[in-house]
Amino acid sequence: MQTFVHYFLHFGFPILLAYIFFKKDWKKVSLILLATMLVDLDHLLATPIFAPNRCSIGFHPLHTVYAIVVYVFLLFFKKPFNIISIGLLLHMLTDFIDCLFMYNTCKSCLENSPIKDILENVSSLF
Repeated sequence: MQTFVHYFLHFGFPILLAYIFFKKDWKKVSLILLATMLVDLDHLLATPIFAPNRCSIGFHPLHTVYAIVVYVFLLFFKKPFNIISIGLLLHMLTDFIDCLFMYNTCKSCLENSPIKDILENVSSLF
């Protein structure tokens, strides 16, 4: 279930959003939203590059709270910056949901996560 949700939110949902809210330019908007996946290039800076039990949020440079604040700020700019912002924020939300899945499966795996407290609080709501 986690894998399906993760990849649907990264690839299917942006296209659906573009089609619903940007009917006239949905193909162009879809490409912009999908291009925001390039934010994951910051994973190349990590050692190891892929760690199955690592939460991206708060760990990778473009997945930090500071970066997310910049992405929120971009919402107030004109196209295409606000569309890029939507894509980046959707990406962060998707990765956060992935972190929640991991946390609910293995709490000790995220013991050193910078957002452990947030995961605990959000997880307690469900």
